[in-house]
Amino acid sequence: MPKLCRSNNRDLNQLREIKLTPGIAPYASGSVLAEFGQTKVICAVTVDKKVPRWMIQQGVSGGWITAEYSMLPYSTLDRKIRDSARGRIEGRTMEIQRLIGRSLRAVANLKKLPGLSLWIDCDVLQADGGTRTAAITGAYTAAQLAVNQLLVTGNLKENPFRDSIAAVSAGIYCGQEILDLDYVEDRDAAADFNIVMTGSGEFVEVQGSGEEATFNRAQLDSLLDLARKGIAELTVLQNRTIEEELQKISSADGETIK
Repeated sequence: MPKLCRSNNRDLNQLREIKLTPGIAPYASGSVLAEFGQTKVICAVTVDKKVPRWMIQQGVSGGWITAEYSMLPYSTLDRKIRDSARGRIEGRTMEIQRLIGRSLRAVANLKKLPGLSLWIDCDVLQADGGTRTAAITGAYTAAQLAVNQLLVTGNLKENPFRDSIAAVSAGIYCGQEILDLDYVEDRDAAADFNIVMTGSGEFVEVQGSGEEATFNRAQLDSLLDLARKGIAELTVLQNRTIEEELQKISSADGETIK
């Protein structure tokens, strides 16, 4: 696979170095530090023993999964003003946290979360492109870790997740389709896509546009193929991380989670 003017000399179809480090937030029910190269996002899950008021008012049974996303002030070269200081949530922030929430709900049976809400906080420590894709990938991993804890303690009878979920970017840079754009590549890309897929290969969401440029059907197909490859690799890492943590808590409790 040729290397063509990538900012970090990666192959066109190569992910950045990906790390999912569990247990980064000890007081959370499940947490990971998701690292996509120099992009670093803490994803932590809190279990709330209540559901949103609208579910009660509308008589909707089951539970809920939602997310909040924030870029910390020091996550970028220029200090980013906190939403609390601004007095309102930035439009981009709202878009991304809604994307994270609906991505996880797409692979969950909420009926299997009776009376519970999973709050997923995604805080960007360092941004170098792809913060939303790192957040989605880390959010699912952290949520599954939290679910495993609930299963062990008997606070949940069944796993609500019927599939995994991960996300990655793909774009057209220097005239070539590439996978997992860092900031420099994202900034100068002719087309930029964020693609969310399940572990079984189904699409959940495709966000993409040309940046003062156009792209053709063949290029679009190539970008989707790149994303499918990247997400398959992310899924392997997610599953390995979850399984390793599962073995630890199963050994500690003398149980096996099914």
